[in-house]
Amino acid sequence: MKTIQLLLATILLFTYQLHSQQKKDDSPPTADKEFHNLKWRNIGPFRGGRSVASSGVVKQDGVWYMGGTGGGVYKSTDDGISWKNISDGFFKTGTVGAIAVSESNPNIVVVGMGEHAARGVMTSMGDGVYKSTDAGKTWTHIGLDYTRHISDVIIHPTNPEIIFIAAQGAQYGPSPDRGVYRSTDGGSSWEKVLYVDENTGASSLSMDMNNPLILYAAMWQHRRYPWTMESGGKSSGFHKSTDGGTTWEPMKSGLPEEFGKSGISVSRANPDRVFAVIEAEGEKGGVYRSDNAGKSWKQINKDRINIARSWYYMEIFADTQNENIVYVLNAPVMKSIDGGKSFTPLPTPHGDNHHLWIHPHNNKIMINSNDGGANVSNNGGESWSTQQNQPTAQFYRVITDNLFPYNLYGGQQDNSAIAIASRTRNGGIDWKDWYSVAGCESAFLAFDPDNPVEVYGGCYQGIIERWMKETGIGKAINEYPEQGLSKPPSEAKYRFNWNAPIISSPHDRNTIYHAGNRVFKTTDGGLSWEAVSPDLTRNEKDKHGPGGGPYTNEAAGGENYNTIMSLVESPHEKGVLYAGTDDGFVQLTRNGGATWSNVTPKGLREGIINSIEVSPHDPGTAYITVMRYKSMDLKPYIYKTNDYGASWTAITNGIKGDHTFVRVVREDPKRKGLLYAGTETGLYISWNDGRDWQAFQLNLPIVPINDLVIHNNDLVAATAGRSFWILDDLGAIQNKQNNTDVLKIYKPRDTPLFFGGQSNNPTIGHNPPSGVIFDYYIKEVVDSIPVTLEVLQNGKVIRTISSEKDEDFKSWPGGPPTPAVLPAKAGFNRYYWNFRRESLPAVSEVFVFGNLSGSHVGPGSYTLRLKQGDAVSETTATITADPNINAMQADFNEQQRMLVEIEAMVKDIHESVNSMRSAGNQLKSYAKLLKHNEKAKDLLSKGDSLHKRITSWEENLIQAKQKTFQDVINYNNKLNSELLFLKSFIEGPMPNVTRGSRQRLADLKEDWKTYEQERNAIINTEMAEYNRRFRELDIPAIIIEEKNE
Repeated sequence: MKTIQLLLATILLFTYQLHSQQKKDDSPPTADKEFHNLKWRNIGPFRGGRSVASSGVVKQDGVWYMGGTGGGVYKSTDDGISWKNISDGFFKTGTVGAIAVSESNPNIVVVGMGEHAARGVMTSMGDGVYKSTDAGKTWTHIGLDYTRHISDVIIHPTNPEIIFIAAQGAQYGPSPDRGVYRSTDGGSSWEKVLYVDENTGASSLSMDMNNPLILYAAMWQHRRYPWTMESGGKSSGFHKSTDGGTTWEPMKSGLPEEFGKSGISVSRANPDRVFAVIEAEGEKGGVYRSDNAGKSWKQINKDRINIARSWYYMEIFADTQNENIVYVLNAPVMKSIDGGKSFTPLPTPHGDNHHLWIHPHNNKIMINSNDGGANVSNNGGESWSTQQNQPTAQFYRVITDNLFPYNLYGGQQDNSAIAIASRTRNGGIDWKDWYSVAGCESAFLAFDPDNPVEVYGGCYQGIIERWMKETGIGKAINEYPEQGLSKPPSEAKYRFNWNAPIISSPHDRNTIYHAGNRVFKTTDGGLSWEAVSPDLTRNEKDKHGPGGGPYTNEAAGGENYNTIMSLVESPHEKGVLYAGTDDGFVQLTRNGGATWSNVTPKGLREGIINSIEVSPHDPGTAYITVMRYKSMDLKPYIYKTNDYGASWTAITNGIKGDHTFVRVVREDPKRKGLLYAGTETGLYISWNDGRDWQAFQLNLPIVPINDLVIHNNDLVAATAGRSFWILDDLGAIQNKQNNTDVLKIYKPRDTPLFFGGQSNNPTIGHNPPSGVIFDYYIKEVVDSIPVTLEVLQNGKVIRTISSEKDEDFKSWPGGPPTPAVLPAKAGFNRYYWNFRRESLPAVSEVFVFGNLSGSHVGPGSYTLRLKQGDAVSETTATITADPNINAMQADFNEQQRMLVEIEAMVKDIHESVNSMRSAGNQLKSYAKLLKHNEKAKDLLSKGDSLHKRITSWEENLIQAKQKTFQDVINYNNKLNSELLFLKSFIEGPMPNVTRGSRQRLADLKEDWKTYEQERNAIINTEMAEYNRRFRELDIPAIIIEEKNE
């Protein structure tokens, strides 16, 4: 044997130079950069909103693209089971009008922006064309910025460099950027190849895929005004090109001399057959067909169902394999199998339909876009994929109740008004967590936020309903019930906006206001109403005629004009109400409606007063937003008054861009002058009362923000195309200042002890992480100096979290949880302490049924201590009981005492096992090294007995044979698992401990006491004896085993 005596001395010296090691960043700070750790969460609902564009992929079964109105582009790779947004981070606007995927190269996808269904409400413009060359992973904007609304994109079937765009153009004004555009270099450049005039755009474009030199275009003369839709005129017509779009000839034979909107589609099965659907005067409207490639046409169907509400629906699609099958999309989808002579309905998940893509080689495979999203069929429409997996809902407004957790309420366009939970105790926010309430798609909603059992909700044409949650029964309570559909506003007693305001008085929740062109009030649940204002609008008689013409009327209510759009009562003063109209008036009463004053900002042109915010800090201060996009003015308008509207100041400096008109502004209830503005394409923030604004998007997608509300210090957003979003806890934003501290931790809001799960399920809304949200500021970050958080209870550290990753950490099935890492970047940071104490130690490679996470704490006060080098910052966090839990403090105290006791035992057991295992490993090592030492035979014998004794002792405490969760039912669980099971049994938000739990803990304590005594005996007797004999033999401390020769 050879022996070596070693002495190892290691001295580690750390010198921290915080300032000298920091790299300078001279770039100007932005709100997004400064608050990088704040994240919005999408809560849903996952109930699809309107889509007018979709496409399959010819060479890839099960792959689909969908364009939302506001929501961007989504892709499914599992046949519509799930959808993922693929345009976020690339697109500058959110509303998609058309999508095409190259048949020859499926990596090429081209998207035209701006919805072509020309609604008067909830319709957004686009910013041209985007292209992807990697199947949607990345996108490039390729021009045509001012086309505004694109109806079709067509890619040449064999040469994807050739692309055609059908530009319908701006709805609300003349535009030279209409017509058909062509690119022959993949979108690098464009030429306008068909143009009629500034009022006539391309509503439909169809290519003969057998001979792509042949194209058919439907041109539509149209113009929207805030009060009517003009659809049709002499400039509408069909045009054909036979040279790839270079020249065009009009097609007139057999067609009406004048008509409105039209759609056109050439049969892939028979290129001589071309179908068209036409809005025209009287019997002239209907389905037309040409059997000679457009030389002459014949009307073959006059059914009104195919052409009703033509400006909104009315698209036509020829089947790809059968020349006699054709589909007309309206409400509903109509299908013909006899060449268009007769039609029958084809049911789809939503009744209002806009687009159909049919696979060119298998006409059973198709995707349909409608007002509820997109749905896939593989059997010709006999069944469809769900739309309950698309978070693309369009909401007009949002309000919240005061329950815990609170709920959000809003009217979803093309669907119903709903209430949805802001968070749940499950893995996310599912369909079970929302339900329909009063009103319909266009609803304002009102109720007592402390007791929302009675909900008032609106609908178009002034419908208002009182709905009882307990029974689910609603009752219409209109001021003056009259059938408004088809009736011009001039013939109605009152005029109501599509999204007519309904509010409950903050001073008396039994007082409900409902606004039309006048303001109405009820105090008896709508059994009677009192008008508390005169007509507050401009009351322009010439704007109260039919909502559409010259061929198709539109009197659903979206074109009602000279109406009140926003209404608010001051939270400071009862009877002080502001009313904003859709024609640009701001009206004020300070005596409950007895008298009103027109306090409109001087020089303000007609526009929509979409929101009014009375400052929560000052009774005389209010903010208004004005939208003038219906006059083709896309600039932002926000005004502020400090004197009840006697004077106003414009406050929009910093809000820039072509699509940033402002829809809503709110003031922070905690920090005066902190403003949030929702625009057509995202969020802005101002810390100085609107003098300067910064974009504040974070991870919120580019989407119109229709409404904002601040509740429980959360910022809640209602979007037009991406459902509801919540930014949890505005504390960091409210605390922003010129910070001189090196390190600063901010006091978090009081946090109820609430537990909700997290899920990777892509079809449910997101819960926030459970725990105490807190924010902290780090002036400078140095990699060599970790930032550490300590959580203290009664002066004792119960949890430590570092910004430094534990590189030595090892995990295994049933092993310890991965150590949390504290975010540490320069500026504001955010972290969720998950209520839990330090994790319990593990026994290497041993599976534990139950987890080793520390137990959660109970209600009380805790210290949060942040450290960085010598810098220290402290604050306190208060955890309160879940208000839904009926328990006394004594119950929590007992629960916590037992959890701490259990964890102490598990910790002691696992540390004891690890120590005894270490001793056993040393015994095995010495047995190997001393096996040839004659003097050590007795020692080896004692060592062997001692090792068996340790193993026998360990087998009572842990089950080393368990390697996976299935082993739990095969191998007996031992003392550590019994304790962890009891821990999980006692844990939870309901603290009441059962008698059985108390008895079980007492029994397990006795068991551990026995094994603890056995451990002590092993250490103090047998191990001591072994050590004594070891010393007597004078064996070296380090032995190197000789190699066999």
